[in-house]
Amino acid sequence: MFRKPIIAAFILLAALAAQPAGAQPVGDPGAQRLIDQLCPPGASCRGIRMPGTEAPAPGPAAPQPIPGQGLAPGPAAALPHPPLRETTAPAGVPAVSITVNFATGSATLTPQAAGALGSLGVALASAELAPYRFRIEGHTDTVGDARQNMALSQRRAEAVRDFLNKRYGLAPGRLLATGLGESQPLVPTADQTPEPANRRVQVLNLGG
Repeated sequence: MFRKPIIAAFILLAALAAQPAGAQPVGDPGAQRLIDQLCPPGASCRGIRMPGTEAPAPGPAAPQPIPGQGLAPGPAAALPHPPLRETTAPAGVPAVSITVNFATGSATLTPQAAGALGSLGVALASAELAPYRFRIEGHTDTVGDARQNMALSQRRAEAVRDFLNKRYGLAPGRLLATGLGESQPLVPTADQTPEPANRRVQVLNLGG
């Protein structure tokens, strides 16, 4: 009379054991967004939605001018700024940029940095992205010596790669670590200019 509950318990334990170490719930919306961004155009992983990740309903439409009249008078609108680039990847290459905080001059991941990488780890361990390899790029701002920034960004990229491999059980060779220092800023700045947007990790899909 207790056989069915026991069998069900074994099935549940087996399913839990099959999940990658440290994986977040399957419905993690941050992981789903990263899957969509890192999936190549036209691939089967695009368009898949996890429960609770539906796009929000569109807001009210902007007012349109009436022919010959224009919009109603109102306060002068500020000139639009050029949109901030999301990545410095070549055109057509799926990529994301993630802010990962390190202590100054250090390549040791802080607890906040590990938390920022959680959704990325879940995404890379997903079935949708399992067929692909990725490059983990380290980027810095222009503060400090350029050669030292290059070396530091390499160590930081390796630290992120090693963390993801260990925490999420990714197959060896799927992640390539590369340091690019201050050579590819998201926001062009003068030398010795602190810019948080340029201190980042960029992930690029290298294909299968």
